[in-house]
Amino acid sequence: MNAQLAPVFDAWNAFQKVSGVRHIEDERGYEGATALTGALVDDGAMEEGHPQHSLFMVLSDLIYAYDQHHYPQSAISGVDLLRFLMEQHGLKQNQLPEIGTQSVVSEILSGRRELTVNHIRGLSKRFAISPSAFF
Repeated sequence: MNAQLAPVFDAWNAFQKVSGVRHIEDERGYEGATALTGALVDDGAMEEGHPQHSLFMVLSDLIYAYDQHHYPQSAISGVDLLRFLMEQHGLKQNQLPEIGTQSVVSEILSGRRELTVNHIRGLSKRFAISPSAFF
């Protein structure tokens, strides 16, 4: 083993032991990763510049890879997901304070405006889904 990498390996092993973060191989690992990702979202780690943003991105990638392998789906856009959630929950455009006013929601649904990180954070928290679902 390369002596220069020994501290990296030691830190990685300690990190895995404390956090449980590793390659997701089963539902238990998936649930742990999504729980930690949810806590990171609550802490604001979706924002670039946040100290744990990189950890959030790594976890999101792991969750995405697991989802793609175990739950393959046809591609759905963030806007289509928003429409689906609105329909499932019986929501009107003026009932989404996570996005803003009815006119902002209308612009997003019509494609004249895109969902922002703040919109996605609020929606993922409200509907208890991974932010990666909107990408």
